[in-house]
Amino acid sequence: MKSLKFLNNLRRDTRQFAVVGLGRFGRAVSGTLHKLGYEVLGTDIEESLVTQVLTEKIASSAIQLDSTKPNALKEAGIFEFDTVIVAIGNYLEESIITTLNVKEGGVKWVVAKASSKVHGKLLQRVGANLVVFPEYDAGCELAYTLTKPAILERFTLDPDHSIVEVMVPEEFHGKTIEELNLRSRYKVNVLAIGREDKFKINPNPQEKLDKNLAMVVIGSNRDIQKLPI
Repeated sequence: MKSLKFLNNLRRDTRQFAVVGLGRFGRAVSGTLHKLGYEVLGTDIEESLVTQVLTEKIASSAIQLDSTKPNALKEAGIFEFDTVIVAIGNYLEESIITTLNVKEGGVKWVVAKASSKVHGKLLQRVGANLVVFPEYDAGCELAYTLTKPAILERFTLDPDHSIVEVMVPEEFHGKTIEELNLRSRYKVNVLAIGREDKFKINPNPQEKLDKNLAMVVIGSNRDIQKLPI
């Protein structure tokens, strides 16, 4: 579910994407979108990165250009794309100028990678519709994994709330959802119970839990941490 965090924030009617900056983050986004069947144009100022993307076939097409130059973006047709992802995170000036260029070029939806809170605020001020912090998100994910290894998947709703899939705790085995009183006791709601691809959505309160099954719950991160998992 965590892989949905970034993609679910993109406009659902988007069919064409341009990824500016083909470092590790840019290539990951490009490859995932391309695998999902979307048209993706990758660009980077480094010819070697463009060649790598073409060789690995993780984009529909890829070209070398300097994204700080509006004319280069216009000639490449970047301004015609539904969504542009500015994946330049380590070069503050280039990232901000590129984001400004694509917004002024008429792109309606611009996603930009930030390397710090200040960077993120600057990107928002020049028009970024969505700012993402991949390194921060990865760090949070690792912390959750280390402290709660029983969490199978996590989908972050916002900084304070998540939907997680966990194995049913041993002490919950054989007891019903109503008997456990999870909503009052832990302040979480059970959305589904099951295993692999077969889940029962909105289970009956009289449903008995099985330690061999997984349950999907929603709640605040603080309350989820209190579950005996």
